[in-house]
Order: sequence, then structure tokens, then C-alpha cells
Amino acid sequence: MFWADRIVREIKETEAAQRAVASKGTASEKPLIVRDEKSLTGRVHIGSMRGVAIHGLISEVLAQEGIPNRYLFELNDFDVFDSVPPYLPKEEFEQHLGKVVCDVPSPVEGYANFAEYFGAEFVSVHKKAGFYPEYYRSTELYRSGKMDDYIRIALNHSDEVRRIYKEVSGSVKNEKWLPISVLCENCNKMMTVRASDWDGQTVAYACDIAPDGTQPCGHTGRIEPFGGTAKLTWKVEWGAKWTALGVDVEGAGKDHSTKGGARDVANHIAKELYSRESPYDVPYEFFLVGGKKMSSSKGKGSSAKDMGELFPPEVLRLVLLGKDINQQIDVDPEGDSVPRTYDWYDELGEHVRSETSEDDYARLFSLCAVKPQDEEGNVLDDATRSAAGSANTWEFRFSQVAIIVQMPHLDLIQEAAAAKGSSLTEDEVAILEERAAYAKFWLGTYAPEQFRYELQETMPEMMLSEVQKTALASLAQYMETEHTGEEIHTRLHEMKTEVPIQPKELFAALYKIFLNRDSGPKAGWFISVLPREFVHQRLVEAST
Repeated sequence: MFWADRIVREIKETEAAQRAVASKGTASEKPLIVRDEKSLTGRVHIGSMRGVAIHGLISEVLAQEGIPNRYLFELNDFDVFDSVPPYLPKEEFEQHLGKVVCDVPSPVEGYANFAEYFGAEFVSVHKKAGFYPEYYRSTELYRSGKMDDYIRIALNHSDEVRRIYKEVSGSVKNEKWLPISVLCENCNKMMTVRASDWDGQTVAYACDIAPDGTQPCGHTGRIEPFGGTAKLTWKVEWGAKWTALGVDVEGAGKDHSTKGGARDVANHIAKELYSRESPYDVPYEFFLVGGKKMSSSKGKGSSAKDMGELFPPEVLRLVLLGKDINQQIDVDPEGDSVPRTYDWYDELGEHVRSETSEDDYARLFSLCAVKPQDEEGNVLDDATRSAAGSANTWEFRFSQVAIIVQMPHLDLIQEAAAAKGSSLTEDEVAILEERAAYAKFWLGTYAPEQFRYELQETMPEMMLSEVQKTALASLAQYMETEHTGEEIHTRLHEMKTEVPIQPKELFAALYKIFLNRDSGPKAGWFISVLPREFVHQRLVEAST
């Protein structure tokens, strides 16, 4: 059973789901609330898209099962700006360290603040992948007063919060510690402030700590920590948000769901402070980039924006949804992950077209289809992207497209039609042209040297062995007439007994004389798409 169907089957058995179904269409209708969030302290790592996709697909499948639900996504613009990302000018932004990100200026004109800029960038990837949650911002929760009661409860029970931290996670807080962070009224920073002495209405605070090079202003005072003047510490805040928003389903990365982890603490906070059971949990594995769980500020190609530029919507959805939540996703833009991912999508379509296709293949392929929005932002439930085609659409392999776009003498559509064995449909041409654009982008940004080819107009300088020259002379005779790529492939392997020569040695000679490198694409196909006269002349020249 596909992972999303398995999870939804379990959710259907919860009391919240049963109430949502029972109240459907009535005045008291209470849909299930599915929630996720992301702090906007800079460019967002692709790993955060896994949460977006998992919660988004759960919401979609719940709807397919007739269970009313809302998918809420919090753009957390009330988190602390604690470091300047390396892709931003340090001298311009270090003065804002310690503030909340909604009070840090945008790196680009046209956005209200830092969080809005990076939030818009992240949301654009959501939309490309076909996920359309209901967005709200952390500042809306705090400044509207919706969090005030939960702040008051946490402060009134600070001793219980400290006990939960110690018993659940082993974190010991001193007796003056309070579960809130306060904004300094003088310098508008939060990370430099210590809060203490809750008297039932106000807290004392001092802006006198300097973590990570921030500059406290030394101001002291008392403040009512409501209406956006303060925020709960995040593990307490997590439990409070579940309660304030009525969240029924919310997962997170598996590191948060370990015993003693953040989720464990939040579960106790929700139950013991706010008298609420925690939401249905969906712990999921990490999204790795080149085998590493790296920050988007440190790894080239590791941000959601970077990864979104490498794949069309359907393939991007496959990247995010294709593995079970218990499995890691690992994509390395600078390796062979990109062409292999396209091949995965194509092979999935081939499975669906075959009569022996398994149900999970068809299910996953159908869930990769992206429903677009109209100009008003409404999701078009009965439409999918025209360029995506369908299970009946033939696709030219990305790896071959990536080679052909580097060969100016080749016509991409003609080569694709030859590979298909018939003319391309309108949808197939659209997919091909789209793939060509993605291939050119990948080749120009991340592709490793092994995927970059330049046909040599003249014979490169090299030393060939006598056996290599003999094999090339034999191949030159064979190429005096026209042959298909498959026929050339067979001929190349036949020569290992006739000359004799090992295929690896023969292929190395071919790549050297045509590409001036030691490796390359499938030799038979590659030779077949070059002008025959050019191939024959180069083989003769190399063999003499």
C-alpha cells in the first residue's frame, strides 16, 4: 500500500476524523486541521519541502476519501535572525542580528521584510510542486492576541514547564527561567534579552546578553508579554499552537520525534499545560543532498529554490513523494542524480503503460500529476498541466536529451522521433522542449564533467595502441554504410573476439577521437547520431 494511503487509513480511525465526517455539511462542521510550518531565517533547504509535500499529500488523500480537512502552513516570520547567511553581505545585515525576521529588511526591494522575501521564494516552490496550503504568519497569531492565553498559562506554570523539560529531555532550567522570549522596547532585539520575574501581568527583562556577536543595548524594564511583545520558547510554542489552531495532524523530521526530543516535550506541554492530546504524528526521514544533511546556506544546490529549478513539476513531486516516509531522499545535483531521477519518472510511466503494472506504480504516477491554479489562485481539480502529458505519453530520456543539446548538428525533435519510431505528438514535443530547457540549465550549473561533451572538430592529439588502431580501421569499413545505434552497439561488442580488443579499450579510443575524453555516452547510439561521413573520415584518420 502506498505510504499516503496507509497513513490516511490510520488517520480515519482517529476520533477527530470520525467527527469531521459526521459533521460534514452541517453547521457544526469541523474539518481536520493538517499543519506544517517553516522559520524564514534565510533561504529554505530542500529538506523542508518534504514536510510540505507529506502534509500536502495527506490533505489531498483525505479529501479523496471524503474527509473534510484544511491544510494550514505557517510562514514563521517571528523567529530570531541569529546569523547572516553567507550569500548576503555581512556588513549590511549583521546590525540586525538578534531581531525577529519580520523586523529585518528584505535583501531585495519590493518585499516588506526579510521573511516575506524568503517566504515568497519558498512558496513559489510549493506552487510549482502543486501544493496549495492556506498560509498564515506567526506574527498574525501573536499580534492578534490569539496566543495571549497560552502565554499566560505557560508563565503561570513555569515551574511545571521546567519540570517537563528536565523529566522528558534532561534539560535543566534555573528557577528564574521563563518559557518566553521578549522583544527589547529600546533596540527591538529578542536574542539579547533575558526575561524574569513574572508577576501575573508583566515580566522583567534585561537586554544584556550577547550571543554570537550580537550587540545588546543594556536596556531594562517590565513589559506585558502579550500582543506580539514576546513569544513562547519553541517547544512550548509548538504545543500551544496545536491547541490554538486545533491541529489534528502534524509530523516533523524523525529527529524531533525521538524519545526526549522536541516532539516529546511538546506532547507533554500540550497535555499537561493545555489539556489537549497532541496531533497524529508523521515522523519522516531526512532529505539529503549528496549524502549529507546540509544547510541550504552551505551546500550548492541544496535549497528548495535550487532543487525546484532542476525538475518540471511532475518530476519534482516524484522526488518529494516517491520514497516512503521511512526512507531517506538523496539527490545530488552535481552527480548523476538528476538524469537518474528523470529516468525514474519515465520508468514509472512505462510500468503504468504495461499490462503487468502494480497498483502502487499507477497510484504514485497519478499522484505526481500537478493540478494548476487559475489567475485567482483557485486549484483546477479537473485539469493537469498540458506539458505533463499522461501515462500514454512517450518521453525521450533526459540523459540523451542532455547529450543532443550539446551537439549543434543534431535536431532534437528529429532524433527523438527516430528513437520513438514515429512522429511525436503535440504533448510529446512540449515535454521534449521543456526537458531540453532543464537539461541546458543543469549542464550550465551543476552537471559533473562526465556529462559535458564537446564534439572535436579536428583530431585531438593522442597516442593509440596498435590494437586500437586495428579496431578503428575495422569499424571504419563497417561505417561505409548506414547503421542504427543498436547495430553499431552489436558490432562494437563483436570486435572483442575478431580483433581481439576489450570493449573498454575500444570505447576509450572512440571517446578520445570524437570527444577528447576517456568516457562518454553509449558508444553505439552516440556514433549513430553523428554524420556518417564525418565518423568514417575520423575513424580512417585515427587508424592510420
